[in-house]
Amino acid sequence: MSTISIRRLVTTRNGGVSAPPYATFNLGEHVGDRPEAVAANRERLATDIGLPVQHLVWMEQVHGRTVTVIDGPQLQPVPASDALVTAEPRLAVAVLVADCVPVLLADPMGKVVAAVHAGRVGARAGVLPAALEAMRRLGARLEGVEVLLGPSACGQCYEVPNQMQVDVQSRLPGSACRTRRGTAGLDLRTGLWRQLAAAGVTRVSVDPRCTIEDPALYSYRRDGVTGRLAALTWIEE
Repeated sequence: MSTISIRRLVTTRNGGVSAPPYATFNLGEHVGDRPEAVAANRERLATDIGLPVQHLVWMEQVHGRTVTVIDGPQLQPVPASDALVTAEPRLAVAVLVADCVPVLLADPMGKVVAAVHAGRVGARAGVLPAALEAMRRLGARLEGVEVLLGPSACGQCYEVPNQMQVDVQSRLPGSACRTRRGTAGLDLRTGLWRQLAAAGVTRVSVDPRCTIEDPALYSYRRDGVTGRLAALTWIEE
């Protein structure tokens, strides 16, 4: 099998047309923003990356572990799914976040990509291993998978109740941490990294930005009513 070109990107909140509190490049349809503003932002994103807007595939994310394999453009968000996997060229699978971890995966040799919504609930439930298994069934070799753990709430900021920390740590080892205030916290990216390593995936990079700390990113924990940034990946012909 020959290596192909894999593209991936993570947006910020800058460069769109949404008004406050969604200013300006909100890509989420479900947060209360004007539909026409979200549509314009998605059109702009598609133009900027050189794909038809109908080749951007979105999810109706529900904080679960359901994985959907995509083989063509989708007119509506994929229902009740938290991971999209495809082997189709020039079909961008996208995940929307505002503190959860966006995970982009690709096997350039097996020609398979995936986008995963790994928030606390989904990460605890095993959405990432489920996505890896779907990739494997499409021909990906786990030892060849390359992963980006995108910007999210960092462990120093992500404060949770003690019992919640214990519960998540029991299902996602490595995620428990202390916040900068000395309270119980969750570092989901570290837990996901360890989960990937246990599955035999070692080519992992991390975008270290914290959504809560970085004003260029959307954060639900920081702002409450806010927009969503997107992480996308696709196979370039």
